[in-house]
Amino acid sequence: MPLGNAARLTDVTTTDADPLVHRMRPFGTTIFAEMSALATRTGAVNLGQGFPDTDGPAEMLAAAAAALADGHNQYPPGPGIPALRSAVADHQRRFWGLDYEPDGEVLITAGATEAIAAAILALCEPGDEVICFEPYYDSYAASVALAGAVRRPVTLRPTDDGGFGFDPDELRAAFGPRTRLVLLNSPHNPTGKVFTAGELALIAGLCREHDVYAVTDEVYEHLVFTDASGPHIPLATLPGMRERTLRVSSAGKTFSCTGWKIGWASGPRALVSAVLRVKQFLTFVNGAPLQPAVAVALALPDSYFEEFRAGLQARRDRLTAGLADAGFAVLRSEGTYFVTADITALGGDDGVEFCRSLPARCGVVAVPTQVFYDDADAGRRLVRFAFCKRPEVLDEAVRRLRAS
Repeated sequence: MPLGNAARLTDVTTTDADPLVHRMRPFGTTIFAEMSALATRTGAVNLGQGFPDTDGPAEMLAAAAAALADGHNQYPPGPGIPALRSAVADHQRRFWGLDYEPDGEVLITAGATEAIAAAILALCEPGDEVICFEPYYDSYAASVALAGAVRRPVTLRPTDDGGFGFDPDELRAAFGPRTRLVLLNSPHNPTGKVFTAGELALIAGLCREHDVYAVTDEVYEHLVFTDASGPHIPLATLPGMRERTLRVSSAGKTFSCTGWKIGWASGPRALVSAVLRVKQFLTFVNGAPLQPAVAVALALPDSYFEEFRAGLQARRDRLTAGLADAGFAVLRSEGTYFVTADITALGGDDGVEFCRSLPARCGVVAVPTQVFYDDADAGRRLVRFAFCKRPEVLDEAVRRLRAS
């Protein structure tokens, strides 16, 4: 099994005396924890970890306070409170035309991270293969390893038009007799890529041809910018895919409450039941007083989601212009919280070294993208910046970068 690059960021014990199981030894402290700790230690502007520096909608915060005061502080039902499961189903019908039954086809989880981990643990036997697109969010590799499964990465590479794409033949070659599922993240972290209708049709066709499941991480579903190559299209909406797709999302990104860890998985009853049987032995339940508040947030008017997207797009443009002015070659971000930049023009040839030295050099923290690849050379000169910060914070980061 490819080991990836998680071990390159921290000292990881690999002796025979290490009590950690072998499949998890490549995984040290996450890059997000390392870089955020570096920001705290140096006083640097943290554009590394993807969390907003403002609170979510007032209606949601008020609903959480009311739930705390009204005694919603004990175990909620295992699948999640009925009001939130109904709100998730209504939200998906309203925005994407997907119909899920709140009872049995919607499961509330401890964020999208738990939903993905529980799905992989529930669906994969040891030796089964999981196709994912690299660079990938770091928890994907760890979840595959926990299941004893095998990653089959397909590499997203910079394209001539400044975005990211993949080789269709490379994707076709990744499918084989042990392929169990495709793990798809769109809009994609860390690249900001939004998969096109044609790309999704190819993925769906291969899933049907090889009779495999899809797990889709759609936490940035409401952050597709107006200049993207197309709108967000849930894979489950394509022909023959609803019955084989587990759709994952969460409140954290859309409602600026990443610390709440309220997520959900939706899909056919058999898939959701399988995930629930694993999930109940992970966190069991979580966030009792926060679940009613997320139900309120999901029912906010369209204007909230439109203004949220417009606000983040303006911040993307602000940071992108500043990075370009500071000498970075900036790749196109079509969605998410993030923009990727190439450090070659600044004399950089290793993203990890560049990001570790950046706080001391100019007081800014970014994340090296290469740690999210099995093929580290494909991302060695790329770094990721988060623009989900207040405009004045972005301006200060740009000022420091220009002066370095």
